[in-house]
Amino acid sequence: MQTSLKRIILVLLTILLCVSGTAVTYAQTSNEALHNAKQALDEKQRIVEQKKQEKQAVNKEIENIQKELESLYSFITKNKEAMAATQEKIDATNQLIEKKKEEIVVLEDKILGRKGIMKQRAVAMQQNDNINLILNLFFESDSISEFIQRASAASELMDADKDILTSQKEDLQKIEKDKKEIDKQEQFLEEQQKELAKQQADLDQNLQKRQQTLTIMQDKYNQIAQQAALAEQEKAGLESQMKDIQAKMASEQAEAQARSASGSSSSSSQNNVGVAIKGKEMYVTATAYTPQDSYHITAAGYDIKANPNMKLIAVDPRVIPLGSKVWVEGYGVAVAGDTGGAIKGHIIDVLLPTKSQALTWGRKTVKIVILD
Repeated sequence: MQTSLKRIILVLLTILLCVSGTAVTYAQTSNEALHNAKQALDEKQRIVEQKKQEKQAVNKEIENIQKELESLYSFITKNKEAMAATQEKIDATNQLIEKKKEEIVVLEDKILGRKGIMKQRAVAMQQNDNINLILNLFFESDSISEFIQRASAASELMDADKDILTSQKEDLQKIEKDKKEIDKQEQFLEEQQKELAKQQADLDQNLQKRQQTLTIMQDKYNQIAQQAALAEQEKAGLESQMKDIQAKMASEQAEAQARSASGSSSSSSQNNVGVAIKGKEMYVTATAYTPQDSYHITAAGYDIKANPNMKLIAVDPRVIPLGSKVWVEGYGVAVAGDTGGAIKGHIIDVLLPTKSQALTWGRKTVKIVILD
């Protein structure tokens, strides 16, 4: 009898060691996965912060370029206004030039007319020298008074020729002066127009460069924004992965504890040896449900769809604290990890992986122990 008892104890210890070893292996694997996920999440967080800083820097550059563009637009507007004012001056000067040209034509016509008169008088003077003119005036005159009148008229004609020559000279000088003034005005306006046109060309070129730079910076900003969005998305995926790993670790821990408690419980019931289950005892009505019967994330954050074999019960938190470990008769040690609309008072719902197992469980009254 003692030999049999020793063998049973040895078998139980072996089972406990195997369960403990498996739990340790699971814990090590899960801890390593959690550590790797945390490192990846930290790296993604660093990338997200870096992209935020890059976005701020590029956005600042875009604001500066936009201010420069506004200043350029202002300069261009002022330059165009100056060009328009200069064009008005050019138009007014051209009108004056045209008027001067018309005056020159009139003067030239007057000069031409005077030339004709002087030519006729020169021909008359060549045909009659001064002496002949005086003699003709003397002999052709009927009286001395008529002679004086003719001589006076001849003298006035000679004086008129002198006036004509003086006027010709003055008009020619005025024409030359007007021509020089016209050339001077045309040259000044042409230079001023060239200078304004050059300024406008420089402004347009600078504006084009700034617009190209703005386009490049906007493209860079959009690219960084896309990278930031991708990093945020990857970060969210890593956070979800960490939650899954944590839920899996909790599920594996609960399963390991359940297996350990189940082995101890079965050995105690069969052989009256082992450690007694300690805690608050009560009787409850127990039903069963599957991961397909509810949302896959429980009230305590466990993913029962990913871990359908975990030991978990739905409870009324007023009776059984959410998150506590509970030994359930015929089920084993489970975690109180879910709630339900129909779970009120001394009712629990045990998680089973399949519909057939849930139907087999049915509805029963069982003893439970809320473990210390």
